[in-house]
Amino acid sequence: MTEKLNLSEAEWREKLTPEQYHVLREAGTERAFTGKYESNKQSGLYKCSGCGAPLFSSETKYNSGSGWPSYTAPVAGDAVEEHRDGSHGMVRTEVRCARCEGHLGHVFPDGPLQAGGLRYCINSASLDFEPQAPGGAA
Repeated sequence: MTEKLNLSEAEWREKLTPEQYHVLREAGTERAFTGKYESNKQSGLYKCSGCGAPLFSSETKYNSGSGWPSYTAPVAGDAVEEHRDGSHGMVRTEVRCARCEGHLGHVFPDGPLQAGGLRYCINSASLDFEPQAPGGAA
């Protein structure tokens, strides 16, 4: 089980940029095709910008055409939590960081079939990227 990171709202506001706070703590969404990682093709690891927990690998990232970074799976089964989201007049599956419970985005069943059929559609503002060192791990 992942050890939870619990901060007060004041601590979150101090730690995060306004955009990160809006996405991670208020379940906001950045505009399509504006996120800094949407077109990133470097090898490495995507971590939660709220707490630093490893979330997604560049090995599972693909161009879904949706305008947000998309992944076929999290880096580990317990890296993210999924919750029912009935906002905006539709039912979706929200994805949150398992450690800090920050909103990351949503998961949809329209991903590449050969990779399990899931598309984790994630806001760049909820991520930090750690490039892979030449010839090795991130």
